Amino acid sequence: MKGKVIKSTGSWYQVLTEDKQLIECRLRGKFRNEGLKTTNPIAVGDWVVFQVEEGEEGTAIITDIEPRENYVIRKSPHNKHSAHMIAANVDQALLLVTLKQPRTSLGFIDRFLVSCEAFRIPAVLVFNKTDLLSEDEREYQEAIAYLYTSIGYTCLAISATEQTGLDPLKALIKGKTSLISGHSGAGKSTLLNALDSRIQQKTSEISSFANKGVHTTTFAEMFLLPDDTFLIDTPGIKELALVDIEEEELAHYFPEMRALLGECRFHNCTHVHEPGCEVLAQVQAGTIPETRYESYLSMLSGEDNRR
Repeated sequence: MKGKVIKSTGSWYQVLTEDKQLIECRLRGKFRNEGLKTTNPIAVGDWVVFQVEEGEEGTAIITDIEPRENYVIRKSPHNKHSAHMIAANVDQALLLVTLKQPRTSLGFIDRFLVSCEAFRIPAVLVFNKTDLLSEDEREYQEAIAYLYTSIGYTCLAISATEQTGLDPLKALIKGKTSLISGHSGAGKSTLLNALDSRIQQKTSEISSFANKGVHTTTFAEMFLLPDDTFLIDTPGIKELALVDIEEEELAHYFPEMRALLGECRFHNCTHVHEPGCEVLAQVQAGTIPETRYESYLSMLSGEDNRR
């Protein structure tokens, strides 16, 4: 039998069968992700083959993993030499962005977008907590949204607590498998509860210490909504280090730089100091936003971005 993994708790996997039944599954033996050193062999969104255990009602053993269309991966927070697979087989990835309580930095946004570009997953920026913003802050948010919209990314503004701005988001996720990511406290669980009353995710107030969010989601979990709409809730991300992206590839994952490929004097241009670099020329002309170029340099140098 075949099904989709909708929840992982480390040792057990909740699988949704093709006829929409839930079954608890476990692994027999060790699975290896070919070419990937990961802390988890199976991720939410994986299609798996399983066999019902004899004498064990309602449980099964996973015997195989179907080939993945794509996956979202990040460096493991517990093992710097391994990666953690967040989800697989997604149609799009939504990043919840907040200007306050907590603040999402432009560097973090850019790392998320680069990760999505690397795995060919369309990315959407969802600006949450608009109800907390002053007029000046709202104008700043609109300026950021304009910046990313001009690059080609879809940007939405919502308030999950006030349930405003949700209709365009509902239209965007309908019939798709969407990953929802962001810092702890950005409002992922609140948004899920607002999108469908049957979802009852635990939510927490922002910690007053350092204005950080409190982790309320421990494991990634997929929710099935009407019209074959799937939402994947993920644990809050404090930092986002890139995985398996070579220096010479990095500019390919910035759409505004990718559009200039072949325009530089040198074919192996790093866009840092070379003469005749069209990317540098566009940065100086203001066509490529300076914040995006600073993010590129940060990633190129291998800096962690925790801001």
